[in-house]
Amino acid sequence: MGSKGARIALWGGVECTVNRVGDAYRDQIQMSGHDVRPDDLDRFAQLGIKALRYPVLWERTSPGGTPDWTWSDDRLHRLRGLGIAPIVGLVHHGSGPRYTHLLDERFASGLGRFAGEVAARYPWVEAWTPVNEPLTTARFAALYGHWHPHVADERAFWLALLNQVDATRAAMKAIRRANPAAKLVQTDDLGRTYATEELADQAAHDNLRRWASWDLLFGRVDRSHPLSDRLRRFGFADRLRVIADDPCPSDVIGLNHYLTSDRYLDHRLDRYPDHLHGGNGHARYADTEALRALPEQPAGLAGALREAWTRYRTPIALTEVHNGCTREEQLRWAAQAWDTARLAEADGIAVVVVTAWSLLGSHGWDTLLTAEGRYEPGVFDVASGTPRETALATLWRGLPEGAARHPVALEPGWWQRRERLLYADPASSTAPDPAPPSGRPLMVCGPDSELRQAVLHICAARSIDHVAAADGWRAWLRARTARRPPSRAIVPWAVLCTHANARACHCSLSAIRAPRTVRRSGTPAAACPMEAVPFLRLPDEAAASMPSSACIHAALDRLIDETSPGHGCPPVAG
Repeated sequence: MGSKGARIALWGGVECTVNRVGDAYRDQIQMSGHDVRPDDLDRFAQLGIKALRYPVLWERTSPGGTPDWTWSDDRLHRLRGLGIAPIVGLVHHGSGPRYTHLLDERFASGLGRFAGEVAARYPWVEAWTPVNEPLTTARFAALYGHWHPHVADERAFWLALLNQVDATRAAMKAIRRANPAAKLVQTDDLGRTYATEELADQAAHDNLRRWASWDLLFGRVDRSHPLSDRLRRFGFADRLRVIADDPCPSDVIGLNHYLTSDRYLDHRLDRYPDHLHGGNGHARYADTEALRALPEQPAGLAGALREAWTRYRTPIALTEVHNGCTREEQLRWAAQAWDTARLAEADGIAVVVVTAWSLLGSHGWDTLLTAEGRYEPGVFDVASGTPRETALATLWRGLPEGAARHPVALEPGWWQRRERLLYADPASSTAPDPAPPSGRPLMVCGPDSELRQAVLHICAARSIDHVAAADGWRAWLRARTARRPPSRAIVPWAVLCTHANARACHCSLSAIRAPRTVRRSGTPAAACPMEAVPFLRLPDEAAASMPSSACIHAALDRLIDETSPGHGCPPVAG
């Protein structure tokens, strides 16, 4: 693994969190509708994925102590028939059934027993994640108090983490009794904390703590470990000794890095809105994304890969790649993650997997899973109840083969542009200028109306390269000549008409609602540079009145989905 010529495998993953808030469980599998749609697995197979992070969750399967295998039998055997290897998860940001919780001394043994039952039933499963992101879960449940058991105390945090580590050790022992070749894929979020000089100690602590779940499983938290004295003061000396003497190292490091993973701590509270204010009991400070405050780019995903490899020299899987944003930003982040993994592999880092995460999207992460929140589409959009492929499906399907990418995926993401800086002086930015446009703009045609201006404004805000034409195709041809020399004429990736009357656009198609091919009148297809440009007009009700910005954003997302390579858009090499 990691040798020259090795191929990075493509995995998939379903957001499957079952977390508890108060007395209520929030079940992502149920909210996405996946619990009643077994044919989702056939859709996943069409992406070309080799393996799937998949839940057989303790809370869902054995809520009362007696397992019901009906659902997992059907799904796992269906995956097996499709040739997709499951990476089975047992707890995903959860605290177990109602009869236990993260601070319960019986949590570890309980999960161990359940893991043994699951492995005995499915002894052919080779890859396991007994507990997803134990450090993140311990922070949210026992340090910040967001999730059950809703404690905000450092000792409780370490207790919750140790219980999850012991649960992982107990689970893998039970699993390996059924399948001695079983592999542990241990996931956690990995970012780096930056800070003002006044908060350097807190940043140093955060940057040490981020390794705690893996360090414990690798048996490294002995008397010489920098965290040892802190945990011993909380009374955990005996538990640390037992774990160090009987480690359970991860066979694959499951690294999850989001655009929010790198953090910045700032003691200057007046620079930040109240919802970013926090502290450690001794000092008050703002805690925000490093991308929003650091003039220089933070280490990011490339830095996380490099640090994890240097520390553990163990194969790495990117086990969650997702960006809850507009469609083009989702494409840009997925493409960048894949490219970063390829570069890291070429540099000798054993990156073996990249995972298309949140295949069916996710619900409520904007509230940290504490309330209803909003739905974020993923590779499929299930907002209507019926899964619909988004442009991410085409992108992920093609990444392993180096296939064409949608033109908007070639533009810089918001995290690479100067407007990322909300809490720093943009003039101090050392970030490079955005990359030049891809050469494939979106054409927006129609009269100079409030609607057209709104569309153009939103395209600019989303860094979607675009060109405006007042009255359609002929005007655009003139604008194209002015924009670039004729020898470098630009072919748009789509034409979006904002005119209430399609005939007034002077285009060769009228009353169009779905993308279709449009050609210049009287020009042979073989000689026409526009021979396969999709044309879409806004629905009558949108074009006839001023829609909300949310409607325009949704329309652009849908346009990108329906003009991905293979859906009618001429390809662009990536």
